[in-house]
Amino acid sequence: MPAPRTPAPAARTTAARRTAAARTAAARTSTTRTASTRTATTRTAAARPTLTADEARALRAVLAARAAATTGSTPATPGRRPAPGRRPAPARGRTKTRTRRTTAAGRGPLRGWLAVDARRWRARLSLAALGLVLPVVAGLVGPGVQPTGTAAQPTDTPSLALAAQGSLLDGAARYRALQPDLAELRAELAAARAAEQAAGQQVAAARETVGAGAAALYRSSVDARTPLLALDVRDASATPGVLSAAAVAERAAQDLDADVVRADRAAVELALAGRRVAVAEAALAAVQERADAILDEVRAEVGGLRTDVAAHLASMGTGQAAAAQQETNQQALRRWQDHLAVLAGAGIESPPAAALADPAALPAGLSPALDGAGQPVPGVAWAAAGNRPVTVLPAETVAAVSSALAQVGRPYVPGGTGPDAFDCGGLTSTAWLLAGHAVPAAAGDQWTSGAAVPLSQLQIGDLVFTDGGSDVGLYVGEGQVVAASAAGYQVGVRPVGDGAGAVRVTLPAPAQPNAALPAGTAGRGPCGAPPAPAGLVSPAWGGWSNGTIPSTALCSIARGHALRCDAAAGYTALAEAYRAAFGGPLCITDSYRSFGAQVAAFRAKPALAAVPGTSNHGWALAVDLCGGINIAGTAQSAWMAANAGQFGFVQPDWARQGGEKPEPWHWEYGHLA
Repeated sequence: MPAPRTPAPAARTTAARRTAAARTAAARTSTTRTASTRTATTRTAAARPTLTADEARALRAVLAARAAATTGSTPATPGRRPAPGRRPAPARGRTKTRTRRTTAAGRGPLRGWLAVDARRWRARLSLAALGLVLPVVAGLVGPGVQPTGTAAQPTDTPSLALAAQGSLLDGAARYRALQPDLAELRAELAAARAAEQAAGQQVAAARETVGAGAAALYRSSVDARTPLLALDVRDASATPGVLSAAAVAERAAQDLDADVVRADRAAVELALAGRRVAVAEAALAAVQERADAILDEVRAEVGGLRTDVAAHLASMGTGQAAAAQQETNQQALRRWQDHLAVLAGAGIESPPAAALADPAALPAGLSPALDGAGQPVPGVAWAAAGNRPVTVLPAETVAAVSSALAQVGRPYVPGGTGPDAFDCGGLTSTAWLLAGHAVPAAAGDQWTSGAAVPLSQLQIGDLVFTDGGSDVGLYVGEGQVVAASAAGYQVGVRPVGDGAGAVRVTLPAPAQPNAALPAGTAGRGPCGAPPAPAGLVSPAWGGWSNGTIPSTALCSIARGHALRCDAAAGYTALAEAYRAAFGGPLCITDSYRSFGAQVAAFRAKPALAAVPGTSNHGWALAVDLCGGINIAGTAQSAWMAANAGQFGFVQPDWARQGGEKPEPWHWEYGHLA
């Protein structure tokens, strides 16, 4: 059968013309669409406002999809390639080559049609996507949206309070982060000043020596200053004495010259010491300026708090307490929130503390607050809410009281300054730091450095001190303070103690420190800690029953383990000492045990576990240890016996070797009944 013939040149020419015409038409169509797209885009951009970053990204994605659809409408010349899975045949002559070309040319229209059809579907899908996305973009850029470049701001009170709390905590954290630097720079400045003082003393001593030598030389005779003038050729026997006197005079002159050099060097050292002092003062001033700027930011933040936001802030983060204490805490919180609600209802905003410092120059609408004797009370004012007067406190005081009440239920731990646990001075210091005022963390320092006020003028927000200044709380009215109590092991509201003194943080600090308060007579320790009893101590605390202590009242010591916070602090120090001795962590198997856990333990090991409700594990004051400590006679158990008492942990008599029920792994915090 003869091979198929190649189409005639005229036929090929006609096909080529048709293909070129199709391409030209497609190109014109593409150009028209592109121009139309550009015109529509320009009109849309001109009509819409400036987009935010998120809106711009969405619009760019839409336009990219539309551009891809428009550009894809121009068909490209299909490339020649072998069919999948088929190797191309080698060229063996002109006839074969013409056959391949003929075959490819025959398939070209089909491939072009398929490619154009596929692009049409892509265009349709892209337009469908535009139809779905453009309404969303139009909604984003439509009227009534927020200004460009701004994030959505919360408007409800809980969200505003949460945002304010986060901002205040951030400011407090940044301020405290600078305190180590400030302490180091203050130490360097003190050392530089001490060196300058020592250099000044050396200069004074050297100058005194030079002055004494010069005065002695001035008062001496000519013969004493120049003994060689006494040489006489006629008196040879006097020559040795004259030469000896000349040597003495020369030595004195050399000593005086050396004293002058030493005085000059001492003066140079004094100048260098003065420069070191200047550098240290500048470095300290720079960091102190940064710290003061942070306090200014915090005060500006609290100055802009709405009254209802400050009221909500007082109830954020409060923990649980035992029934009676919980009711006392809630009553104080409600009383404070009711007070702020009255102010908010009357449209009264708390001014900054500086505006209330002088009772004779108060903002409009406020009048001086008077004490029982009719004397004005600095730092607060009165306003009218309806038909009755109401006390107006500074914005900083409102923030401090709300921040202090928000810590109710947090555990007490010696030296704690938050955010999870406090001692008495740490609570008041943190509350006022969240209001933009730096107050020392130690209760005694707070008393000596604060502006003392008489108890007859006591106002909400004042710091009230008892037990000779070793205990402090923040006054919340009705004869009560909110304080971190070492007696209750929690932050809570309690009555003001006897023999109290008070300071007002918002008033200027005194030029001289306050005189020491009378020593307490109750024998309590710091933050109201009860005196150490003789003999065994009751393990009950906080008003809880055995095994019902909430986790918020405890402090974690390891994963899944917690103790009362003072016991946790002792355990942490014990674990650090153990690691230093043995190079590994202290192994623990049990700590606080809830009542349900005590029931489960008693069912599993009735011979070992205590009757539910009687275990000292239920008071969060006992631990069971492992890692060798649980085996009598090991190096670890011997180390515990010798060192655990330094950290407050003892082994009860019944658990010791030879006791009623030996348990070498069981240790308790204190001598518990």
